[in-house]
Amino acid sequence: MTDLYAVIGNPVSHSKSPLIHAEFARATAQDMRYTALLAPLDGFADAVHAFQAQGGKGMNVTVPFKQEAWRLATRLTERATLAQAVNTLKFEDDTILGDNTDGAGLIRDILHNLGFSIAGKRVLLMGAGGAARGVLQPLLEQQPLSLIIANRTVAKAEELQQQFAAYGAVIALDYAELAGNQFDLLINATSSSLSDALPPLPAGIFAPHSLAYDLMYGKGLTPFLTFAKQQGAARFADGLGMLVEQAAESFYLWRGVRPETQPLIASLRTDLC
Repeated sequence: MTDLYAVIGNPVSHSKSPLIHAEFARATAQDMRYTALLAPLDGFADAVHAFQAQGGKGMNVTVPFKQEAWRLATRLTERATLAQAVNTLKFEDDTILGDNTDGAGLIRDILHNLGFSIAGKRVLLMGAGGAARGVLQPLLEQQPLSLIIANRTVAKAEELQQQFAAYGAVIALDYAELAGNQFDLLINATSSSLSDALPPLPAGIFAPHSLAYDLMYGKGLTPFLTFAKQQGAARFADGLGMLVEQAAESFYLWRGVRPETQPLIASLRTDLC
């Protein structure tokens, strides 16, 4: 019997998840069907329960429902608890397991696809919203030399500093306080690229051999990656690899099989060009 999965969101028609998971299923010979489900803004929980009642095995959750999914889950992984957001649901009898695979997707893309080691590196994480919260613990697990969170509202960065202090040394700063520092890995977890904007970064912060990484992706370089190139960053990457890798992590949670990702990343990259 074919197992049912879906991505739920509003809007959701733009999601690449059905394409990604269809390819994963084909490549790993899994008998499953994956669809996109548009939920009313005030009807997320009802839509999830209805899908579960129809025999659904799991769901990916996209905007604006990740925090609602966190509250709806009856059991949470540690990384979902820390992120206070859920992008993956797994239905097991009467249990709704909530997970957050974003951080794992980011780390796998950086380590395995880009071949960049985070251990012992100076890391700058820009932003203190849900995207930053979702990747902080996995980043700290890689034991960077230092990890600084920069945010326009320093109080929000300080909240994350306190919450994640048990997992490693985190420093919260205002963007202006970054002047005079250099970083080996710079991650843009803000939504600035969606509005074609750039975090207010000072010049000279990209160390030799540095990697600039933007969680957003699209055709061409984002404003942050353009700035990084102008400032002499050695390497730059957008979030397309993370997108596929976080999907692979969800797929593994559901099916117990980890699909190959690099061929699909290359194919999606070609489609963007």
